[in-house]
Amino acid sequence: MSEPQGQELRAECPVCWNPFNNTFHTPKVLDCCHSFCVECLAHLSLVTPARRRLLCPLCRQPTVLASGQPVTDLPTDTAMLTLLRLEPHHVILEGHQLCLKDQPKSRYFLRQPRVYTLDLGAEPGSQTGLPQDTAPDTRPVPIPSHYSLRECVRNPHFRIFAYLMAVILSVTLLLIFSIFWTKQFFWGMG
Repeated sequence: MSEPQGQELRAECPVCWNPFNNTFHTPKVLDCCHSFCVECLAHLSLVTPARRRLLCPLCRQPTVLASGQPVTDLPTDTAMLTLLRLEPHHVILEGHQLCLKDQPKSRYFLRQPRVYTLDLGAEPGSQTGLPQDTAPDTRPVPIPSHYSLRECVRNPHFRIFAYLMAVILSVTLLLIFSIFWTKQFFWGMG
């Protein structure tokens, strides 16, 4: 009975106790073989004075990061994701935000990918509010254009789908008209 509970404990980040998943709580492995979620490691990397060294929260063994290497590039604990029956997603660290680009599953229609972000907080030593001389960053939401519609029509999967639907519609209409024509033909002879 204690064994399933041990597996359940291993499926959680030992820092935040959130269950591992394939988004912002993706398990990443340090050099000491301990696994932590990418969110906790990103927080840790942002507050660590030595940006190229990451100390394990459990055993304090350092993991050296290459110059400019974010914690999201650390190896993913694929054994844990396999245990949880999840496929890994690529999470990136941009400044003080974790970003996840969701790839659409549909092959027949071209859709805009969704991007999820998780703000990790302000830089240490920065003000909590916005300075008075700067306005908040307002970016316009992209509007679907004719270009995206053209790209959708050029998609070979969409073309096959459209041709298949046209053939099914044509055969259905042909059957309906032939049934009505034969009924009218036989009723007219009698």
